[in-house]
Amino acid sequence: MARKKKLVVLTGAGISAESGISTFRDSNGLWENHSIDEVATPQGWQKNPGLVLEFYNQRRAQLAEVVPNEGHHLLKDFEKYFDVTIITQNVDNLHERAGSNDIIHLHGELTKARSSVSASMVYDIGTKPIRLGDKCKKGSQLRPHIVWFGESVPMIEIATEMTAMADILIIVGTSMQVYPAAGLIDCVGKNVPIYIIDPNKPNVSLRPNMTFIEEIGSVGLKQLFDKLTKK
Repeated sequence: MARKKKLVVLTGAGISAESGISTFRDSNGLWENHSIDEVATPQGWQKNPGLVLEFYNQRRAQLAEVVPNEGHHLLKDFEKYFDVTIITQNVDNLHERAGSNDIIHLHGELTKARSSVSASMVYDIGTKPIRLGDKCKKGSQLRPHIVWFGESVPMIEIATEMTAMADILIIVGTSMQVYPAAGLIDCVGKNVPIYIIDPNKPNVSLRPNMTFIEEIGSVGLKQLFDKLTKK
């Protein structure tokens, strides 16, 4: 039986926006009316952990109200034809809920909490809130399992390795402005086809092997699915 081609997909906020999840940053630089410094940095956590916990509790509650969209389901359908790895910048669990099997979360997971003193102590919490006073087994306050600005991105190494193995790279719903995730495009071979799906064409260096599909994720993925799986 012939080996399935390796399909690596980098997803960003745009794919989740179709499900009703707010994109990370509005044009005014705020996230749900909060500055990034307040709710997405270690300094913000140290200054006001209660505010940070409530912010992510609200995001978790919102996640319980939304469902995967056609774009998420199409990525699952790709698995019938390809060996698919999804590398996502999103912290939601919509890829999992759509049934995708191999997902790398670069920026953490909203449905998990972790110890504030030991990054290896991670707990599944689903959509439940984290409260001040909720502690890990070492007695330390639990925090969101989110990679904040200024923190290392522990999954970037395995994401880099997976991207280097790609026979095809799809980038969907991301501005390609957040590093190190945006640098993954430089890890593929020079002859690997790259498809970029977004209604707003990201500012990336053009290559001969690059194709832009200026559509929202669900529409662009359906076009690409039909193209790549055509007998």
